[in-house]
Amino acid sequence: MQAHFTLPPYTSAMAQLTASRLRQLREAAGLSLRELARQIGEDHSNVGFWERTGNLPRSNVLVPLAKALGVTVEELLGQDKPRRAAAPGGRVRNAFEQVQKLPRRQQDRIVEVVEALVAKAG
Repeated sequence: MQAHFTLPPYTSAMAQLTASRLRQLREAAGLSLRELARQIGEDHSNVGFWERTGNLPRSNVLVPLAKALGVTVEELLGQDKPRRAAAPGGRVRNAFEQVQKLPRRQQDRIVEVVEALVAKAG
């Protein structure tokens, strides 16, 4: 099975962006090089290297690095922050929470009714 990646290939032009972004994110989080390195279990010289060169850390470091900086891995790599879908609120939310507790067959019937009502209203 072939995996599909949504990120563009990493190029040298992106390296400078990554370098400055990493430093900005670290400073915005109020962390020194040494403190960030301590939190992710790396040597501070590695963090400094990533900031200066734009080289990416090993993949096993990306998640702890993003977590320490308070961002997603996608944001760390220069992608826009993922947008959250607006969840229904109020009575609608309560109703759908109750529907989730029902057996799958009953859920399917309710969805059919709701879809028909939405189609009729739209």
